[in-house]
Amino acid sequence: MEWNEKILKFRFILFPLALFYWATIFWRNILYNYKFFVSRKLPTKIISIGNITTGGTGKTPAVIYLAKNLQEKGKSVGILSRGYGRKTAGTQLVTDGKNIVDDWRNFGDEATLMAQKLKGVPIVVDENRYRGGLFLIDKFKPDIIILDDGFQHRSLERNCDIVLLNSQDQPADHKMIPYGNLREPCKYLNRADVLILTKTNLTEPSLYLKHLTKNLKPPKINSHLYFNKTVTNAVKSVCLDENTPVVAVSGIADTAGFHKTLEAAGINICETIVFLDHHDYLQKDISVILEKAEKCNVDIIVTTEKDMVKLKNYNFDGVELFSLAIQFQIEKTAEKKLFNIIDRKLSI
Repeated sequence: MEWNEKILKFRFILFPLALFYWATIFWRNILYNYKFFVSRKLPTKIISIGNITTGGTGKTPAVIYLAKNLQEKGKSVGILSRGYGRKTAGTQLVTDGKNIVDDWRNFGDEATLMAQKLKGVPIVVDENRYRGGLFLIDKFKPDIIILDDGFQHRSLERNCDIVLLNSQDQPADHKMIPYGNLREPCKYLNRADVLILTKTNLTEPSLYLKHLTKNLKPPKINSHLYFNKTVTNAVKSVCLDENTPVVAVSGIADTAGFHKTLEAAGINICETIVFLDHHDYLQKDISVILEKAEKCNVDIIVTTEKDMVKLKNYNFDGVELFSLAIQFQIEKTAEKKLFNIIDRKLSI
């Protein structure tokens, strides 16, 4: 049984906590709306990319996509993140845009992956986003800072709010945490400047999601994930086909989406192994993975790029570990619409 299914079995116990959380979020937003809580402003342009659920929307690929596109438009870009899952505290420089980092424990898996995928983009993690933003501005003076996972971080002003919604979301997903996955009620999506439905090539948005977004004010844009049958590691790339069985390992929020991606790429999944999002792998986990690989008689393990950040330094006893690369993409007409919105918001 997958971890998500185990959680769902006992989710009803968490309903009272969800009511308390809802009340907290309700009053917090009221206090920000009426200026009892103050949002601080950084001396540069800020674009927030976030979501309204606890994960699984493809936020990290979206941040990478936006940073690359802004660079192509001649903008200097920095990224500011909390660095979820890191073992450090305070302001940490992940990369100056030149040096590649490898120790994810200092910065979190997502920030480390972004540093490895982007060139010329300084990245800072700090639980205090204002402090981290000042450090980023002082050291690198970016034209634009991308605030990673910033939709609920209302203590910091932003010029443009982009919010991602997983096209696979169903009504059961949109319950308040810890009973469900919602960080705040869906009506607060109206704070966003644009909504992007992600992974639409894996799953057409449900009637529920179409109805939800239709009744919201922000403009909507569809996006998809680009991928192929090629998997990679630090040594080589391999093109897999249906004749090569693999074990799929993931510790992300949307494991179902990862499995659908592998299936859409025509990769033969013999067995799936699922861990909680941001899982900190231990040697005992590697033993479990290898047992499954031996049982299925496979020589290849495929994981996500985010998990590869943490798994690549383990010894898999001759079984090869690869990750499937994905890219966030938006159709050209919709992309033009998105950047028109961004340009308009940044000029205000």
